[in-house]
Amino acid sequence: MKLNQLSDNPGATKRRKRIGRGPGSGTGKMGGRGIKGQKSRSGVAINGYEGGQMPLYMRLPKRGFNNINAKTYAVVNLGLIQKFIDAKKIDIKKPVTEQSLVESGLVRRIKDGVRILAKGELTSKLDITVTGASASAIEAVAKAGGSLNVTKAAKVAE
Repeated sequence: MKLNQLSDNPGATKRRKRIGRGPGSGTGKMGGRGIKGQKSRSGVAINGYEGGQMPLYMRLPKRGFNNINAKTYAVVNLGLIQKFIDAKKIDIKKPVTEQSLVESGLVRRIKDGVRILAKGELTSKLDITVTGASASAIEAVAKAGGSLNVTKAAKVAE
């Protein structure tokens, strides 16, 4: 096959609509703009304009703010960890780290770290090391006979 023999699949490209090119085109004469008025003319920008009145987006009060230092954690529940252990995706003999959670497919991206929450039941004895955990999650892991260590966030290259 040569470069001059390449062609697109039939129907892959659509022809440009040529507006104002005669009655046969279907969009001739007024070009789909209707009759008269501001919107039929060129150079119109009236999307947020209210005829000189103070616009709605300026009348409403500003609320809240975005904290630029806020951390976003990948959240994992204990019930999900147990489900992955039952499916043999997480090895209970090895310590469970953030990297092993990514390799098992439980966490897609580490972000600023992984935080463990206590939703669900954990029956396996595990040694978990993560960036964050709720107090009830630490208690639930200890109750199952394991340990949950919380470390400082070590930024891993994604």
